[in-house]
Amino acid sequence: MKKQVFLLPLLLLLLCGCQQAPQESSTQVYAMDTMMDLTVYASTSEAGEQALHAAETEIYRLDALLSRHDESSAVSAINKSNGTPVAADEEVLSLLKTSVDYFQQTNGAFDVTVAPIMDAWNFTGETPRVPSRQELDQLLTLVGSDRIVFGDGTVTLEEGMAVDLGGIAKGYASDRLAAVFEENGVDSAMVSLGGNVYARGTRPDGNPWRIAVQDPNDPSAYLGVLLLTDKYAITSGGYQRYFEQDGVTYYHIIDPKTGDVARNGLTSVTIVCDSGTMGDALSTALFVMGYDNAVSFWQSYSTDFDMILVDEAGTVYLTEGLKDCFDSSLAEHEYEYVYLTKN
Repeated sequence: MKKQVFLLPLLLLLLCGCQQAPQESSTQVYAMDTMMDLTVYASTSEAGEQALHAAETEIYRLDALLSRHDESSAVSAINKSNGTPVAADEEVLSLLKTSVDYFQQTNGAFDVTVAPIMDAWNFTGETPRVPSRQELDQLLTLVGSDRIVFGDGTVTLEEGMAVDLGGIAKGYASDRLAAVFEENGVDSAMVSLGGNVYARGTRPDGNPWRIAVQDPNDPSAYLGVLLLTDKYAITSGGYQRYFEQDGVTYYHIIDPKTGDVARNGLTSVTIVCDSGTMGDALSTALFVMGYDNAVSFWQSYSTDFDMILVDEAGTVYLTEGLKDCFDSSLAEHEYEYVYLTKN
């Protein structure tokens, strides 16, 4: 009996000592008009590769489903409806309804029906342009998510209207990847889908993930680092896609109420929250709103989230929930950091 008492702890120690450290697997994917980086840590490299393969498959599936530039996609079918009801894919229908919810919650600052205006600006094409005020005013008659009509499994858009889910698709994709990792037993992962970052669990050493927040005024520098566990950090900024004409910079974030570039004093908005879909929609909406309305929205919104706002004067505003998880020591330029509290 004495031997058994000593041997059992010894055996457990030997077994623990034989456990392998989590194996890193990573890949890059180009989809949804952006480069995506995925890194997972799994018990074996085979398990990691299997999870990454499942994640890639899901990304490509969503790209084919949600891209309005793919003539065979479910979204394209809706955009070709010309005022008649179209049977909609259940997943697309659900995401469209979610988009309309955010349209209502943000008082129209987030609006997926800006597609005709985005086409006029042609930010993603080879020849972007500045539409005339007259052209924009005419196109604004086709904008308004409250005019989307939902039937029993159908969607109806008025003739000339079209939807663009680009402002929410990558956030939704990061939520779907969370489900894929859950199904594949991955507890530690880092995903960057353009400006959309998902930090799953902790790093293999047990510490939070370190997410750099880009300086909107210097693409090679950072405002600081977020220390996150099981969170999404999603950024919208004028530096992400833009063109210059006659000495003026025009970036791709459009105010749905004017059809023009959203110039409300902010250069970058980062949302930190528990939902990629929500973070994607709100990062765009709060950028459009500007500082005052963004802060009021945060203070009154029913679902908790944190945010980082950067204004044109070089002030960085952070909500109180980020006090213990934001490190500004790596910032290469001098900024004033101000923490916001709820009234």
